[in-house]
Order: sequence, then structure tokens, then C-alpha cells
Amino acid sequence: MEKLPGYLNTGFVEGIADLLPKRLRALAYGRALHLDKPLSKKIVFKLAQTKEELEACFRLLHDAYVSAGFMKPAPSGLRVTLYHALPTTSTLMCRYDDRVVGTVSLIRKSKLGFPMQRIFDLEGVRKEGGNMAEVSGLAIERHFDDADSQILIPLLKFMYEYAEYRFDTRHLVIAAHPRHLGFYENLFGFERLDQPLVEHYDFVDGMAAVGAHLNLAKGREFLREKYAHQRPDKNLYHYFVAAALPNSQFPHRRFHTTTDPVMTPELIDYFFNQRTQTFSSLSQREIMLLHTVYDLPEYKFCLPLLPDNPSREKLRSRSHRRFPVRCPGRLRLSQPESSNVGLTVYECSEAVFCAHFDSALTVGMSGEVDIDLGESWRCTLPVRVSRLGKHSNRVAMLNILDADSEQHQQWTKFVSVLNRGRVSEELDEATRLVSE
Repeated sequence: MEKLPGYLNTGFVEGIADLLPKRLRALAYGRALHLDKPLSKKIVFKLAQTKEELEACFRLLHDAYVSAGFMKPAPSGLRVTLYHALPTTSTLMCRYDDRVVGTVSLIRKSKLGFPMQRIFDLEGVRKEGGNMAEVSGLAIERHFDDADSQILIPLLKFMYEYAEYRFDTRHLVIAAHPRHLGFYENLFGFERLDQPLVEHYDFVDGMAAVGAHLNLAKGREFLREKYAHQRPDKNLYHYFVAAALPNSQFPHRRFHTTTDPVMTPELIDYFFNQRTQTFSSLSQREIMLLHTVYDLPEYKFCLPLLPDNPSREKLRSRSHRRFPVRCPGRLRLSQPESSNVGLTVYECSEAVFCAHFDSALTVGMSGEVDIDLGESWRCTLPVRVSRLGKHSNRVAMLNILDADSEQHQQWTKFVSVLNRGRVSEELDEATRLVSE
């Protein structure tokens, strides 16, 4: 659920636009665009990584949600949810000098799902294929001057670029208050889910919510058709698709990973046990899933204790942690001869990997795959197709064969580095040390 203070702050847009017919509503939102204003060099868009940055984002989000009536004031003065603890969640921020003035989070699917999965059916989006990310926790400092052109629109551009090119996202989904959904529909082409208004959404203190979805490829076409002919200060297509945002700072990656985890054990303990009591209200299922996400000894002290029951023994028996990646490659099939198929690995472990393929496969196919792992990291592996995707035969899981080969050792080293890097900075350092 999002609050839109800076951008929808004029009496005309805030009070009238959502009551207008669709055609006039689009004109009203378009009038508010001012994309030609240069950004101050003091403004930076980046991933929130430090304790201070995260705390400032959570405080800004808390104050915005309390002001909007989406939550009651918390003793901590922070809005922190279980999803903020996950390595598949990225909290993005806008900083002006040393002050955080804007934030938004992207929550990618994990073992714990999405917040909006509690009440919205996303199966139709899932069938289209590709990764989904939920846009959540958007807040802008109310008293910041010129917040629309200086913060909100550039922050959303940064989020779009991060989602598509860094987070390997094909679909964005949102749960928004009915008053605010028109902003996403008219400016960016979000489409409402085929599901009625939810009167009480407990994720935001029982407020009403409407679900919506944007296929990023279709969204780009929507922007082109609607804005490409507009003058520069109104051309949202050029702004989002072609224009550079020099104020952006993306995390450095040596490998083709697709997440930027920041939650060290110390940060998890601070935000979820000390500053808030988020972990104390988790269900048994949520606790168990959290342990599968952070299946490393150093995290055990900060996570809730596992229940002592048969499910715990099942949890202990699981092996081969899987890691989200975006590694391009090529499969050379044994049969038919000389048949090559392009692919992109999106998830990997020591023994298997999952990939999207340029053409259909069948179970049992075998061959050799060349995979680009990152900066100067490549390997060639013998593989066999072991399983096809639920909705597509261009998605498959492949078993890695011949575990004693030198090339497989390179793959094992790659997965070992992913396992050792608890957060993105540690991953970068681990990769550098192994490469030397």
C-alpha cells in the first residue's frame, strides 16, 4: 500500500482527478509532470544498506503510513515487516545530503511469498512466466520542496531500472488504496487484477485495497504510445526508457546475481528483535520458512527458535541451497546433433540449476552447457533435463553430471562463493578473494 504525498499534493489532482472520467483523469495526471527540471547534485538514489539508512527508511515509511491512516503509531517509530528481513527484498531510497527523503521496496517471491498473496490471486500473472516483484512501502517526505519532479518520479524510474535490469523482474504487482490506483493506471499502464475491491486488508490496518499488475514489456509499449510524441517535460517514455539518471548508484556485482541482500545477523537482530518485536508474532510456519531462507549457522542466534516437532526434522534434512542468478549460456544437445539452444539460468545450486530456454525441451535430453557466471567466470558442464516447468516446456531444471570434472569444480566454487556471501558486499569480497 502506497502513500503519494509529494506528487498528488495539489488540490486539483488530489481532490478531483480520481472522480473524473478515464480520459480526463489521464489529462489531469499528465499535467502534473515536469520532467525537464535538473536534479540537485545533493540527491542520490541507491539501495539502503547500512543500519542508519534502513532505519531512516523505516521511520519515513512509519510516519507516512500513520499520517495516511494505514497503521497506528508504533512504539519504535518504525514500520518493519517480516518481508524486510528477507534477502529477496530490496529497500531503495532517495537521499538529499545526509537525509532520507524517499523510499520504496521491491519484494520478490520467496518461500514466504508476497504480502498481497494473502488476499489477491496472482496465478494469472504467474502463468505468463518470469519473475514477479511486489512494489511496497512507497513514502516521500511531505515537506520536501518540489517533491514530484525531484523525488517521486526519479525514484520510480530508479525502481523500474532496478526491477528490470538488476532484479530480473518481468512483472510488478501492487496493492493500492482505491484513491491512489489511478496514479499507477494512468501514468504507467498498470492493469487491475480480475478481483473485486478488498474492503479490509490487514497488512495496512484493515484499509481497502485494489490489486494491479504491470508486465514491464507491455508497460514500455504503453509509455511509448502515450508519451513518445509529448514535449520533453511530459515525455515519460523517453524519461523512463532512454534518459540517464546520473544521480543513481547501483550496487556493484562480480557475478550475475539478481538480489542484493543487506541483512547481516546483527542487522536482523537489531530491527526485528531489539527495535521492534516483529519476530515475536510469527507463526510456526513462518519461523520454519525463515530458517530455510537463512540456513547458515551465524544467523541462528537472531532467528526465533524452531519448534521441536517432526517438521523440524524434515527441515534439517533439506540440502542444496538455491541462489537467484541471471547467467546467460548455451546448451549443446547430444540429440539432435548440432542443436544449440540459448538459455538464461535463473536459479542454481551445487547439483542442479533452473533456466529459461529459447526453444522447447523434453525430459531426458542431455548435452553440454556453457554458462557465463560473471566477470571472467565461465564453465562448461555436462547436464541432463530432469524436469520441465509447470506452465512452460521452455523452463526446465537440469542435473549436473560428472561431479569429478575440473569444470564442475569451477561451478562448485561459484556456488560456494554465493553461499559464503551473506550480504552483497561480502559476496563481492568473497568473489575477489577466490579470483586472486
